[in-house]
Amino acid sequence: MEKQKLPNSTGVLVLGIISILGCCCYGFIGLILGIVALVLAKKATALYNENPDEYDGINNVKIGKILAIIGVILSSLYIITMVGMILFFGWDALQDPELLRERLESIQ
Repeated sequence: MEKQKLPNSTGVLVLGIISILGCCCYGFIGLILGIVALVLAKKATALYNENPDEYDGINNVKIGKILAIIGVILSSLYIITMVGMILFFGWDALQDPELLRERLESIQ
């Protein structure tokens, strides 16, 4: 009997890759895509564990899951950094480079 390709195995891999790239878009896109990839990876892994002889492509799911975890971590760090900068410097300072430089000089 020929093995079937595991559903969403390629999708999990693609979403994992895009979640790492998406962390540069203010973190939200990478975070959302990473979470979606993790949910799809969990479903695909559960399906594979029920009948491992029927499905092929678990390696794509594993790699995609690892990439999605990295994407979620990077996106979360970016969001935390941006919120911290807004709280510390203020939104006005982040919009005006002169004001940001003045506030940085006053800290030193």
